[in-house]
Amino acid sequence: MDTVGDMARTLVLRSQQNRLNANMDSLAVEIATGFVSDKAAHLGGDVSGLLSIDRSLARLETYRVNTAEATTITSIMQSTLEEIQTSSESLSQDLLKVELTQTDEMMNTLSTLAGSALDQMTNALNRSIGGRFLFSGTATDTPPLVSSEDLLAELETVLAGQTTSAGVETALDTWFDTAGGGFETFAYQGSSTSLAAMRLSDTDSAQVDIRADDQVFRDTLKAAAKAVLASSNDLGFSKEVKTELISSAGLDLQTSQAQVVELRAGLGALESRIEETVTRNSSERTATMIARTELVGTDEYEAATAYENTRSQLEAIYAITVRSSRMSLVEYM
Repeated sequence: MDTVGDMARTLVLRSQQNRLNANMDSLAVEIATGFVSDKAAHLGGDVSGLLSIDRSLARLETYRVNTAEATTITSIMQSTLEEIQTSSESLSQDLLKVELTQTDEMMNTLSTLAGSALDQMTNALNRSIGGRFLFSGTATDTPPLVSSEDLLAELETVLAGQTTSAGVETALDTWFDTAGGGFETFAYQGSSTSLAAMRLSDTDSAQVDIRADDQVFRDTLKAAAKAVLASSNDLGFSKEVKTELISSAGLDLQTSQAQVVELRAGLGALESRIEETVTRNSSERTATMIARTELVGTDEYEAATAYENTRSQLEAIYAITVRSSRMSLVEYM
């Protein structure tokens, strides 16, 4: 009978031990997360409010990802436009010096500078982030422009036979600016469709509608290419034509700079709007998290106290079990 009684007491103690272990695990989760482990029980079975809050948090997380992406894209685009503007301004100032010194050596030097600037501009517009090209519209897997070398080689073919600056200007305008012309069919490899707007909040969205086939970039690239080709040995322009083309390119770059500045201003306004949306979303997320904490949050002091009380009870049960069954700690565990 004593043996039966001991077994019964042991089973009771084991049951209490299992219950207290489970309770400790639950309390440990609450201490670590700051939220009750059994939310449904805590809310009396009505979890509709909690589900609504969690949906709001999921929506805000989507907006956080979108605003982070929009911030990255606009920031890189802004730095790219700044690079193009700086290069264009510097080249324009250099090219206009041709009016002061009209020697072949000076013209060759200026054309070389234009070639370096054209290569820099082309590379800037072909910039990608994470394998995604920013100025290709929806064709993000394709660089928007051919290389500056390929562009110049194609334009040399286009200008073959031209002997006057007026003829060169007309041929370049036709190639760069005509719908379905050489720029669109040869130089620009991206999509004619801009990226879809990104949803930033319930009321805000952002569309970055800047592509490498925008007129401002055509004008800038055309002016730089004109200055490069002015000194082409294959085209063999006279000194007078070279001077006119280089000088005209410098003036054209000054005009295109105003367009770049305007484009940067619009992009800057979009960056500010995105930043404001980030702030609003962050405030809303903070308020929503507070509401969630008030609904299913746990009191850290109470949870820690309950945890210690539970542990004390387990230690007491262990001591009783050891005394009654003369188990070693290893056997008990």
